[in-house]
Amino acid sequence: MATALRKQITQNKVNTILIMLVFIVVISLLGWLFAWLANSPSILIWCAIVSTVYAVFQYFFSDKLAILSAGAKEADKDTHSRYYRIVSKLAEDAKVPMPRLYVINDSAPNAFATGRDPEHAALAVTTGLLDIMDDRELRAVLGHEMSHVRNYDIRISMITFGLVMLAGLISDFGLRVLWYSDRDEEDNSPIGMMFVLIVLILSPVLATIVQMAVSRQREYLADASSASLTGDTDSMIDALRKLDTHNRPMRQQNIATEAMYISNPLKKSVLSRFFSTHPPIEARIERLESVKK
Repeated sequence: MATALRKQITQNKVNTILIMLVFIVVISLLGWLFAWLANSPSILIWCAIVSTVYAVFQYFFSDKLAILSAGAKEADKDTHSRYYRIVSKLAEDAKVPMPRLYVINDSAPNAFATGRDPEHAALAVTTGLLDIMDDRELRAVLGHEMSHVRNYDIRISMITFGLVMLAGLISDFGLRVLWYSDRDEEDNSPIGMMFVLIVLILSPVLATIVQMAVSRQREYLADASSASLTGDTDSMIDALRKLDTHNRPMRQQNIATEAMYISNPLKKSVLSRFFSTHPPIEARIERLESVKK
């Protein structure tokens, strides 16, 4: 397990750099498309500048945006003493700094971790999670989130969170440019215009697929890491079963933050199993059961 964790941490750090570089290149290419549509070369320059500034901004502030988008409030040490006590012990065992703690007023049981590194991490749990979990189960769930912190999964989640948010904005902006473009009809290639339209429509979908690809395996590893950190595989299994039994969509939903949660916070649909950033809970339980054998 220790070797796997070290490899995961190293790979996550490398992936962060790669995703940010790809992000800047892709936005610049889309800027070229916008410049062509609007017949204005300056748009390309502005897109390159904006994408670079945005990448830096979201690296330092995406955790705050995620907390804000979830409607989370800072936890009170007296009111949520159990929450503080368990996380404090887990942080000590995991040898990471104590993260900032938040609570989301929502009956749907869920939790997530965010931040650019363990020194700037934050945990958020719903009131529903605190209500239904006993101490062992809550410790397992928080161990799962602390594992994301220790493994630097939070940095990858933060980068993809920003990518998904921007993909939606890019798509909207590009479609508006396409609609209001003042290019002459003879300059517009039907095939070229169709290609641009497809790219703009698929941008949010592709961003979600990237988010899904980097998230599923991390959930399996965080489950196993929690079992290792707490020394209690059964509690992680019990917590997952309880999450499955009490699963419901959260009131304040955001597709960009979906991958951060321990359980899918979105309303289920026919396509949700194909595009979910989370593996089925049954599969996660099976993985943990196999570790015990």
